[in-house]
Amino acid sequence: MRRKIEKSDSEWRKQLTPEQYRVTREQGTEPPFSGDYRVTDEHGIYHCVCCHAPLFENEHKFDAGCGWPSFDRPFTRNSVEEHPDTSHSMQRTEVTCARCNAHLGHVFPDGPAETTGLRYCINSVAVEFHAGE
Repeated sequence: MRRKIEKSDSEWRKQLTPEQYRVTREQGTEPPFSGDYRVTDEHGIYHCVCCHAPLFENEHKFDAGCGWPSFDRPFTRNSVEEHPDTSHSMQRTEVTCARCNAHLGHVFPDGPAETTGLRYCINSVAVEFHAGE
């Protein structure tokens, strides 16, 4: 595994937009249907907006109807980390970038049964799409 990327808050603030910083560094959530959640046939990979690590393949994106990009699996087993999240009086599993600890979203056990059964519900401002990869 690669070495963790660590930066100060001021370094992250210089690199990211205010919304990207709020979501990825302060565990925020963008409003549903506000980002790019559409499903297309275009080949490519979604990378972390903070450190550019590959996180999800477009081929594993699906329309969950929830208003956020949804994937049935990460790019590799080591692309993301999962952590218990009991904030907001809920029991969820937070998903973070394994390389820089950026908050990406949450994973739920209600994804497509014909694949992994998982739904990685990801904030679109936390990822950037690289077509053709």
